[in-house]
Amino acid sequence: MTDTGLPGTIRACLFDLDGVVTRTAVVHEAAWKEMFDAFLRERDGTAFRPFTTADYATHVDGRPRADGVRAFLASRGIDLPEGHADDPPGAATVHGLGNRKNAELLRRIRTDGVEAYDGTLRYLRAVRARGLRTAIVSSSANCRDVLRSIDAEDLFDVRVDAGTAAARGLPGKPAPDTFLAAARDLGVRPSEAAVFEDALAGMEAGRAGGFGFVVGVDRTGRRDELYAHGADRVVADLAELLDGAP
Repeated sequence: MTDTGLPGTIRACLFDLDGVVTRTAVVHEAAWKEMFDAFLRERDGTAFRPFTTADYATHVDGRPRADGVRAFLASRGIDLPEGHADDPPGAATVHGLGNRKNAELLRRIRTDGVEAYDGTLRYLRAVRARGLRTAIVSSSANCRDVLRSIDAEDLFDVRVDAGTAAARGLPGKPAPDTFLAAARDLGVRPSEAAVFEDALAGMEAGRAGGFGFVVGVDRTGRRDELYAHGADRVVADLAELLDGAP
């Protein structure tokens, strides 16, 4: 292992955004809960079963927005029409619910702002100082704005986000395609790239893509699950991987 905690064969680092670079995973979960609980309450009345943290981890976390809606609804035996990408947030469609969640997310971000994980920023600067290339790989449609809000856009050579995936027809995590696209854009083989993720779907994507090293970032006490889903190493903070790095 090098002093960045990675095998010497690694030439590039591929980072998820929410929960790895920024403290927005908890904001996403709260926005999903607000949206789904409101929808279920409207549908089932006071007998509704609330959206839980387990639901978030299993069906939503790390997936593209519409895929998360579909997966959770399927888990409850609910079938809704797909609708269209520009459906209003009040529409009872897959895209309508997704847009309702995004509106709630943006409201929370505007109200509370976005914070970066200092350990991740320190790690990013360290790997770049050692000549490794970096990419941000996110299912978020708000990825660029979030990076700009924390003044971190210049820490990444490549950005693969929801817009990139839509333009290239890439399936989202747990499929490895967005990570594979980032590796190609950086000019490295998957075996020469490390994946950094906090979501179980991201672990599965890293394993499925044949990447050289998969790091699970455990912010919520899911260490064993991250290992079970494909992590080579799990840390609470990326700064743990450094050995005397600046």
